Amino acid sequence: MRDYDAIVIGGGHAGIEAALALSREGFPTLLITQSLDAIGRMSCNPSIGGLAKGNLVREIDALGGEMGRLADSAMIQMRLLNRRRGPAVQAPRAQEDKFSYSRKAKETLEKEPHLSLFMDTVTDLLVEDGAVIGVVTERGWSISARTVVLTTGTFMDGRIFIGEYEAPCGRLAEAAAIGLGDSLRRLGFHTGRMKTGTPARVLLSSLDLNRMEVQEGDSPMSAFSFETESIDRPSLPCYVTYTNETTHRIIRDNIHRSPLYGGKIIGRGPRYCPSIEDKVVRFPDRERHQIFVEPEGIGSEEMYLNGLSSSLPEDVQHAFIHSIPGLEHAQIMRPAYAVEYDYLDPLDLYPSLESKILANLFIAGQTNGTSGYEEAAAQGLVAGLNAAERLKGNRPFILSRTESYIGVLIDDLVTKGTKEPYRMFTSRAEYRLSLRHDTADQRLTAKGYALGLVSKDRMDRLDRKNETIAAVKDVLRSVRVGAKSAYDVLKEPDKDIMALGIPALEAFPSSVLTEAELDIRYEGYISRQERELEKARKAENLEIPADFDYDSVDGISSESKEKLKAIRPLSIGQAGRISGVRVSDIAVLAVAVRSVRRG
Repeated sequence: MRDYDAIVIGGGHAGIEAALALSREGFPTLLITQSLDAIGRMSCNPSIGGLAKGNLVREIDALGGEMGRLADSAMIQMRLLNRRRGPAVQAPRAQEDKFSYSRKAKETLEKEPHLSLFMDTVTDLLVEDGAVIGVVTERGWSISARTVVLTTGTFMDGRIFIGEYEAPCGRLAEAAAIGLGDSLRRLGFHTGRMKTGTPARVLLSSLDLNRMEVQEGDSPMSAFSFETESIDRPSLPCYVTYTNETTHRIIRDNIHRSPLYGGKIIGRGPRYCPSIEDKVVRFPDRERHQIFVEPEGIGSEEMYLNGLSSSLPEDVQHAFIHSIPGLEHAQIMRPAYAVEYDYLDPLDLYPSLESKILANLFIAGQTNGTSGYEEAAAQGLVAGLNAAERLKGNRPFILSRTESYIGVLIDDLVTKGTKEPYRMFTSRAEYRLSLRHDTADQRLTAKGYALGLVSKDRMDRLDRKNETIAAVKDVLRSVRVGAKSAYDVLKEPDKDIMALGIPALEAFPSSVLTEAELDIRYEGYISRQERELEKARKAENLEIPADFDYDSVDGISSESKEKLKAIRPLSIGQAGRISGVRVSDIAVLAVAVRSVRRG
């Protein structure tokens, strides 16, 4: 007899999705977190979405996850990024009222019938016959479960740094989770250290906004969730300012006081989001760096200095912040800091996010070496869904990189690993024209419905939407514009469906017209990409048996064999993406696998 079917460790964005997925499938689930007040907290920037990240949020929503709905409920600005570029690289990004987001996340968890919340710190795992069977907490509780999802974020042996000051914290003034890292290492897990950081927060009324550029959001605000019909919330502006030579001189003069350059921090930080001191050192020819001044919430005066992440001492932070136009008299409410923490090697995971080292243990979020709320939530959802599938005795639920950004994210992690905090980019996806953010529901909602997270009513709405898009295309085929049909006219560059002036289209929603227009405009490209996708799917469908003996195959290099045995790919497609495995070795492996499967 178990206390619970599932235990989720951590109440961040990964833990939220994992706990909701399990409990909504009817499994009694316990979420254990160090602080009930910190559930869904936005530790760093007060925003959701962005390039590729916005696609992740819409895919989470299409599968029945919660992040899109939470983001819509707390939105204070929305912008479609890369509006002037092609749809394959466009994505929504929203500023969030971080306090409302966290409160709404906690309320959502509290109202879930099969979910219990418990405030404590997990320090060890209960193990029997190579499988996890529960957890041990700091206050001495031993709680059993049939499956466990681990989502510790930056808290596992976390340590913050502000100049000479350092403390065992996962966030400023929030205690680190001590003990679990040692327990996992004792169980054979491969761990490493990573570093991330966050900028200072300043008081709005102390800023000179007239010296900054105003950045307004889109009007009306669009939604992340395919279920949200409209958003009726105030839209707040952001502001843009820039560093200057004085800023850079102050940082250079004090670089020896940075724990990043003084050797205190050993964990690798993200290249794509460096600290301001890192920018100054790495790009000495740059005269200025852009800073976004962003609101943290409607009921708060705190403003987030996006682009000024730092671990320099507070007196240095004060000096360089006050050298920036508009921030000369800024009252600093919270200092910038770096945080270093333990992560687990994602190469030790199956694509289901189940551990190869310990059965029934699923791992998600920054614990796997990723960064970002969106990446964490995507992994949390997949880990929760697969924990549920494990409890039901079903095959794992695995998304391929041909059908989702979530699939790209997880495949990258479990096939290639990461030595720095992983971030999702559009460039990581080979088939991004087929992975547009607006088509996430068409790609994934049926999968969410089959898994039990999407309602019949929502599936019916999607069917009606698809029928409506088809009706728009029929209208366009039937109307002539000169010598061509309106359908063919839209394939030409810079043609706009609304500019065609077709009365029959006025009855259709604008979102449906836009989606139909993009489908038509890129029809040829998508058809060519679909042929490539079919080749990729064939490679993914050629499964490699879990107990396949790589040593028995002649003609594969020793180096490739070692990598294949370490990662144990589930398919020929995944094997081909392992760094350092030769194409010729994959060809030999494919022949051997087909022979084994026929035999």
